[in-house]
Amino acid sequence: MKKVEAIIRPEKLEDLKDALLKVSVHGMTINEVMGCGNQHGYTEYHRGSEVIINTLPKVKVEIVMVDEKVEGAIALIEEIARTGNPGDGKIFISTIDEAVRIRTGERGMEAI
Repeated sequence: MKKVEAIIRPEKLEDLKDALLKVSVHGMTINEVMGCGNQHGYTEYHRGSEVIINTLPKVKVEIVMVDEKVEGAIALIEEIARTGNPGDGKIFISTIDEAVRIRTGERGMEAI
């Protein structure tokens, strides 16, 4: 099992959720997060003073899936989330050793 974590622009979330559901990815966790990457935020002026905003709103989507679906999920996330501009986000993949469904005690792929 793998966990795919995608940090994307908030305005891309609905399109990504729709696309993932169409390819039978049903379980996901979504969090609103703040962060910065290479773009290092932006400058605003508040009451005449320059203010550097170095964190931007992002959305983090986490999905646990079978190894065989990971490359397809990555390709789909890239296709939906890419604008070609700095701040499009990142995708992280990690290995999941075990999953347990609390309600039933099922383990492994049956739990997700």
